[in-house]
Amino acid sequence: MKNLLFFLSLILFGCGGAANQTSSQPQLVNLEEKVEVPTADLRLFPEMAEVRAPEKFLAKFITTFGDFVISFERSSAPIGIDRFYSLVKAKYYEDILIFRAINNFMFQFGIHGDPEINAIWKERKIADDPHQTLSNKRGTISFASAGPNTRSHQLFINLVDNSRLDNAGFTPLGEIVEGLEVIERVNTEYGENRPTFQRLFSERGNPYAHEQHPKLDRIKKIIILGEK
Repeated sequence: MKNLLFFLSLILFGCGGAANQTSSQPQLVNLEEKVEVPTADLRLFPEMAEVRAPEKFLAKFITTFGDFVISFERSSAPIGIDRFYSLVKAKYYEDILIFRAINNFMFQFGIHGDPEINAIWKERKIADDPHQTLSNKRGTISFASAGPNTRSHQLFINLVDNSRLDNAGFTPLGEIVEGLEVIERVNTEYGENRPTFQRLFSERGNPYAHEQHPKLDRIKKIIILGEK
């Protein structure tokens, strides 16, 4: 029953917003054709930030509890991986709090500390990827959602085997290939969020989250290591 409640809360509080809101897919820049990405603060201009991810790449997560590396293959979840890659290249995931971390389940992040930036990306929903090869096993990363076609900028990393999520719209993007043991160090002392926390955090930013939970861990930054 406890696992079922965790699963339901992931859906209900994953990203907020209506379950059927979806935007048309953007025209993506193909980086393999050496198209230059604009140099403006892309966190504020998502229409300029959307790019096509390479077919394979590695991303290093630098966090307050240690570093780990995740491998991505675009063919496994192209829509979600393009969005993740675009957010990383736009430097969105810098100083991002891990606001929801549940022992023996997962930890979640992606609400930006600046309410303006968060509001812009929160509304840029993407369609779901059909489930293909990866399962939500320990060390995999997936988008959180509030129902079909509502993924935007929040992600979670599985701390245990959560394969029950595979057929519920949570298609994994990649899996940890270096530093898997690090994820066990994430601070889970605050457990599940109360229902209003994510909304107020989104609206008020990092000061509100720090006031409520001063010992939250965070993603310092995510770096693309290799592209091929």
